[in-house]
Amino acid sequence: MRLFYFFILLLFLYTPFSSITSIFTDIPNNVETNLQYFSDKSYETAVTTTTSPDETEMTFYANQVPLKQIQAANETRKKVVPGGESIGIQLQSTGVVVVGHHELDGKNVTSPAKQANIRVGDIILSMNDEKIKDINEIPTIVEKSAAKNKNIAVTLKRNGKEISTNVKPVKNKKENKYQIGLYMKNASSGIGTITFYDPTTKKYGALGHTVNDAATNKPVNIHDGKIVLSNVTSIKKGNKGIPGEKKATFSMKQDKLGNVVKNSPFGIYGTLNDTLLKNEEPLDIAFAHEIEKGPAEIWTVIEKNKIEKFDVEILHASKQPFKATKGIVLKVTDKRLLDKTGGIVQGMSGSPIIQNGKIIGAVTHVFVNDPTSGYGVHIEWMLEEAELTMKEKNDAA
Repeated sequence: MRLFYFFILLLFLYTPFSSITSIFTDIPNNVETNLQYFSDKSYETAVTTTTSPDETEMTFYANQVPLKQIQAANETRKKVVPGGESIGIQLQSTGVVVVGHHELDGKNVTSPAKQANIRVGDIILSMNDEKIKDINEIPTIVEKSAAKNKNIAVTLKRNGKEISTNVKPVKNKKENKYQIGLYMKNASSGIGTITFYDPTTKKYGALGHTVNDAATNKPVNIHDGKIVLSNVTSIKKGNKGIPGEKKATFSMKQDKLGNVVKNSPFGIYGTLNDTLLKNEEPLDIAFAHEIEKGPAEIWTVIEKNKIEKFDVEILHASKQPFKATKGIVLKVTDKRLLDKTGGIVQGMSGSPIIQNGKIIGAVTHVFVNDPTSGYGVHIEWMLEEAELTMKEKNDAA
């Protein structure tokens, strides 16, 4: 027995203490990653035993002495199909959005709604307990209240809080009808680029940033939305201090490409119809810590509906432990793209960024003072917004 302990002591003396310590600190207790994680580690021996279709037991040795045992999940990296398509977007807001006031030529020349403290950016949810889904519903409610000489009970949302007020209709003599003095809208539209879609669930992500209402500069609180393919007709080239933009045409009477169910700081999300389900091979996604400074490419459309690949350089990638925007800084290096657009332009938002055969993120913003450069968002945050996991369990054999 003494000989056994003496032999063990010799083994430990033969192994530098620092190396044993480093192995203990280097091996995590719980691993949820592909087993490739350990391929570059300098352990003398790592013995793996498959304990179930979903888990592998790993025992690490140094000088034949077992140091640590862990359970590693058998998982593969999520694959999605890169986008690049130019799309037209239409978002229907919940209720109608106040975008301005107008004065009435009646007993009171000011706007009745303004007097009732209804402000630009407010969302009108209901009038006289009737939910408002369309602007065209409002004139009828106004006329009915005016006929009874009653105020209209208005419920609106402002900065996330519901507010109640009353507004009295006033007759506009020029138009010979009762009004409340508001300009309103319940739809916002624009163009952008699809970043990815999941061929299994048909979920997609686009833009990489929120859609704000042009009149209020506030995020559109969507009730419904849809996307269609758009056709890029021309490019307004960007210059220092003046961002460029894609000019594109689309019609909401076209076949719907997909719906929009979420408008978030990380883009718009929904489910595609079969129209876009192309034969393009899915690509692995990249984690933030895997992004490297150096060459990459973006996929986008600058003419008609042809997706093209253009060279960019990754200048910086933040190792963001929590969801945040603008995690990537990139610079356009492609001569043809620079000649055509001046760099990053409006309408490129959502263009997928590819590096080393993996999707790393999406273009989101341009630097106003340097249109050749801009920001991107990490793909992992977009997948999380789409409720897609970054990893998938391996199928059991």
